[in-house]
Amino acid sequence: MGTKEKWYDHKVVVSDVKAPASEEDQAAADNVAELIDAIYVQEWTEDTDKQCEEAKKAWDALTDTQKELVEGEEADPDYFGRDTGDASKDDALNTDNIGDKEILVVSFGTSFNDSRAQDIGGIEKALAAAYPDWAVRRAFTAQIIINHINAREDVEIDNVEQALERAVNNGVKELVIQPTHLMHGAEYDELMDALKKYEKKFDKVAVAEPLLGEVGKDASVINADKEAVAKAVVAEAIKDAGFDSVDAADKDKTAIVLMGHGTSHTANVTYSQMQTQMEKLGYKNVFIGTVEGEPEETELSVVIDKVKDAGYTKVVLRPLMVVAGDHANNDMAGDDDDSWKSGFEASGAFEKVDCQISGLGRIADVQKLYVEHTGAAIK
Repeated sequence: MGTKEKWYDHKVVVSDVKAPASEEDQAAADNVAELIDAIYVQEWTEDTDKQCEEAKKAWDALTDTQKELVEGEEADPDYFGRDTGDASKDDALNTDNIGDKEILVVSFGTSFNDSRAQDIGGIEKALAAAYPDWAVRRAFTAQIIINHINAREDVEIDNVEQALERAVNNGVKELVIQPTHLMHGAEYDELMDALKKYEKKFDKVAVAEPLLGEVGKDASVINADKEAVAKAVVAEAIKDAGFDSVDAADKDKTAIVLMGHGTSHTANVTYSQMQTQMEKLGYKNVFIGTVEGEPEETELSVVIDKVKDAGYTKVVLRPLMVVAGDHANNDMAGDDDDSWKSGFEASGAFEKVDCQISGLGRIADVQKLYVEHTGAAIK
């Protein structure tokens, strides 16, 4: 990094100017970018673990200048360089010696270490405490995330097929699968498809309900699960924002905006159902939105208009997601122009926009709901 001086009316203005990258530096950075892009895939092969190791080794060999130059289709310096917490606080739950009875907790996953330990790990620990006669193991459905964790932290997490193979090889007789997914969406469907070729290898197999239960046919359909989650997440949001109640936040002209993921799956109606649930509970200052903007009424610009038209001048953003990972940290709370925080600020309609980076999985009442779902499957 060099500096360049500009002279204006006898005043010196110093601005940063990047020195052009040498061919050698750029070539080294490009090599790492290619190695990262090669493991940024959803399909596992016998070469994947070796590729993860090679990518990390090549990254560690770069100079700080070279690391800043890493850029590929998916690769950037944050892939290895971003600090997301202490990976040693998490347990991959990938050991053998399972026993006859297993609860397999299946999550999408996250490469954010703190969130993995608190949100996903929080659910797993709650299940282990509630059912001590059952071994709790983990599987992620996102191979891209599994590879990221493997490459950066040298921690191996089973994908669904690997976890099921582990259960078979360990002689598990009774298998209960607890998805941590919010709904019966695409990830849940893929889990059920993967299970088909394994289910006859166990004496008993049961799949518990995802967090929000049955989807229902339209936006008016709600259930006890949605009510429990609505109460739990709003209570946490209100407490973290420093209010005694939803009404107190409302009187302060503070809106709680919960950001979900969104999906093109028919289960996207779940987000509209959660908005219905908030209204049924009298939470008039709680609004549901989605990153993907599906359904359309949950798209960011629509949500901003709703909050503004309702007369709220302050906003608290919080993820309606099991984990506070990439979406929460970047899409919701990031400093880029396309983040939700930036969108609300750019509207000019709000005097204050706060972000709570906290997943559903660390909330005690949400963990309790997963425990109940697992218990129903066991019975």
